[in-house]
Amino acid sequence: MIHTSITLILVLSVLIWGSPFVAKSLRLPIPSVEIILGSIVAYFGLIGHNQYFDLIAEVGFLYLMFLAGMEVDLKQITKSPKIVIQKSMLFLLFIVMFSVLFGFIFDLNTIVIISMPLISIGLLATLSKVYGKEESWIRLAFIAGVLGEILSIAALTVFDAASSTGFNLALIIKIGYLALFILVIYILYKALHLLFWWFPELKGILVPKADTSAQDIRLSMALFFILIAVMPSLELELALGAFIAGIAISAFFHHEKKLEEKMSSLGFGFLVPLFFIHVGASFDLNALILEGVVSGAILITVLMILSRVLAAIVLKGISGAKDALLIALSLSMPLTLLVAVATIGYETKLLDLLTYYQLILASIFEILFSMTIIKFLQTQKRTTIEKD
Repeated sequence: MIHTSITLILVLSVLIWGSPFVAKSLRLPIPSVEIILGSIVAYFGLIGHNQYFDLIAEVGFLYLMFLAGMEVDLKQITKSPKIVIQKSMLFLLFIVMFSVLFGFIFDLNTIVIISMPLISIGLLATLSKVYGKEESWIRLAFIAGVLGEILSIAALTVFDAASSTGFNLALIIKIGYLALFILVIYILYKALHLLFWWFPELKGILVPKADTSAQDIRLSMALFFILIAVMPSLELELALGAFIAGIAISAFFHHEKKLEEKMSSLGFGFLVPLFFIHVGASFDLNALILEGVVSGAILITVLMILSRVLAAIVLKGISGAKDALLIALSLSMPLTLLVAVATIGYETKLLDLLTYYQLILASIFEILFSMTIIKFLQTQKRTTIEKD
């Protein structure tokens, strides 16, 4: 047991440290490489199921959602032109329509159809870190992504309840909890906004500029864990709590410019890589030889990306064709939500093992394909700008 734990720590340490070098040499995005390396080392038995690894990987995912929340600028979203919000909602609606249409055309499992329109901006935080949050397509992607994330988490909450309890009073109560929680958060946001408007010095007390005790980090982590702790009692997704905690820090303490950099360094330097490695390690490479797994995963991946690319036509008038394509690709990686739906579906026997493997593999393919194409388009874009 001790030997296994030591091996796990050593392997993970080497992967975290070495993956950027491998990514640079292969010219692939770092998260993609971390997933691939995680699959390979797990295949050779160097890492396996370990309760501490599972736990810290879960924390890594929640922290990624927290960082995604910190990237959200509520003022920018609320002050966005109506046309941007309307086009974003239309974009999300078209994703659902195309997903359902493709699902019926290719006779896909109902759970697969449900999972196809899901939106998650966790990996958008990674793209923001790489390409900069000032990129126009990243700013627009966050507006559409935040709306899609909230709707997707709400849909996942309903799906989770419906799969375990069915369509009955318990489901209605859970939906009520979700609606009530969002209402309470909105009221608290307005109340705190008013409080800080009347007493602006409170921000300096809570997050002092001249600080030797890392009070800003302490407050951020406290809020992160408090909101996560509240979620189980309301039977809601932990990711929602982490995401809202990040939004709260961004909304009220944006005056501390270095805070986001500090929190981001911890996440992308340690916790988030562990999550990506765990995703890779959780997929059994032996499943690749099963008939229909790879072809089915590729079909799901292509349909999910295609539904977003076609839906992004409505964004073309706002940001241009290339930015619209980048937005579509950046929102084509609902990794964790896709894995969550696949797991719920398999555990409740609504999915067979083959379809389960297809969804898990598709969630990995989406990251590999989308991030690689985004990197290519961004490189092309920068080359064009330099020539001009």
